[in-house]
Amino acid sequence: MTNFKKASIAPDARTELHDILSLTGAEISVNNLPAGACVPFIHSHKSNEEIYAVLTGRGRAVIDGETVELSAGDWVRVAPAAKRQFSAAEDSAISFICIQVKADSLESYTGDDAVIENP
Repeated sequence: MTNFKKASIAPDARTELHDILSLTGAEISVNNLPAGACVPFIHSHKSNEEIYAVLTGRGRAVIDGETVELSAGDWVRVAPAAKRQFSAAEDSAISFICIQVKADSLESYTGDDAVIENP
């Protein structure tokens, strides 16, 4: 297991995977909000963009004052400077993943970075 790490997590309100998986290039969190709940703060970042993936449920994000409705299957990329806050719908819980990476740091994509072992 020197080249990978596996973990199972509980369905807590928020779980950050940085330490759990020994991440070195991204921060990933798993977030679960009950119906009617919201993240209790508005935030932005200095240099990291965030990519949100809605796993289950419905909710909304307010990004720079604009309301974005969210449901399972939606993906949203948010620029570092954007002010954001996420909440569950009044009648639905929401579960989402947040991937945080340094903006403009991607130097190559899978096709360019992959090493094919068995052509």
